[in-house]
Amino acid sequence: MLNKFPEKEKGFSLIELMIVVAIIGILAAIAIPQFSAYRQRGFNAAMQSDLRNAATAQEAFYSDSQTYTTDTTLLASRGFTPSANVTVTATQADPNSYVMNATSAAGVSTWYLSGPGGTINSH
Repeated sequence: MLNKFPEKEKGFSLIELMIVVAIIGILAAIAIPQFSAYRQRGFNAAMQSDLRNAATAQEAFYSDSQTYTTDTTLLASRGFTPSANVTVTATQADPNSYVMNATSAAGVSTWYLSGPGGTINSH
């Protein structure tokens, strides 16, 4: 006997697949910029933390030698170790002050600290 209704084929239709792809695209368009912003905030926090730690080491160096150093490797003996992908440089404005910059290899901004007793600011 002939079947009037052929068996329905199994699987997804093109429309169903297109809807799923569109939903994934919308979710990605929302999530990627948010992830990027969270990532940048993490880099900024690492740079600021490194500047605070370097300033503490700079003050310890000053108490020993009565001068600030521009060689950040000397600060390692005072307990300063920069975070991964963060570069801290120091310049001496005069014998009683310093300026330190922190830059992240993955970050966009640069932070600086003028010391002693200065605040951390962004370039």
